[in-house]
Amino acid sequence: MKKEIYPKLTVVGAGPGDPELITLKAINALSEADVILYDALVNKELLKYAPIDTLKIYVGKRKNKHEYTQEQINNLIVDLAFTHGRVVRLKGGDPFVFGRGSEEIAHADAFNIETSIVPGISSSIGVPGASGIPVTHRGVSESFWVITATKQNGELSNDIYDAAKSNATVVILMGLSKLQQIAEAFKANGKGEKPIAVIQNGTLATENVAIGSIETIVEEVKDQNIKSPAIIVIGDVVKFHKYYDSLSHHVKYALN
Repeated sequence: MKKEIYPKLTVVGAGPGDPELITLKAINALSEADVILYDALVNKELLKYAPIDTLKIYVGKRKNKHEYTQEQINNLIVDLAFTHGRVVRLKGGDPFVFGRGSEEIAHADAFNIETSIVPGISSSIGVPGASGIPVTHRGVSESFWVITATKQNGELSNDIYDAAKSNATVVILMGLSKLQQIAEAFKANGKGEKPIAVIQNGTLATENVAIGSIETIVEEVKDQNIKSPAIIVIGDVVKFHKYYDSLSHHVKYALN
């Protein structure tokens, strides 16, 4: 007997990288999926929670490396929902924190496809937290900014210039290629000595961290050979990292 198809889209946050940081609700969604569309930052270990016959399609996007455009992904979601049924769109971190999850939900809604959201642990707080850096701390930081480094036209986000004037913790995503410009923005506001951490592969065994000041961080990143994907954390809370005193004085430690 032919299986009855129920078109549905569930946008799921996979968390910051460590597969144990996914939620139980996300695992349940994966276990019921007919199709999974997953991104580059998703840990592939999570695919084991799906049935063996689930269609799994990599649509991952990294900087300048797009398997599919966003329009193509939107169209895939609709096509697959009607031909296969339950589509899980699996995204790194939280799908509503620079994840374009709301765009995909809106597109599916336009075709009267049932939709739901499973939030994930955002890398903006999960990665610093796993490294021992609190984004807020009483008497140190009362708030935090989460900013994407680059505007759609490729220029540095205006919010970074505003954040550089603040005493809040600043977390910058997708900003490694603009680290020099970010540092200049903070130096222009007299914050050359402000602590900063750049964390590559946060929450994973391959985590690599460079810590220094705004003045020194570009060289620290070169010394530690930090690559993307990496998260930038700026503020006095960086001093809570257990290797702050050592790493900020050009002494390298194995962090694994």
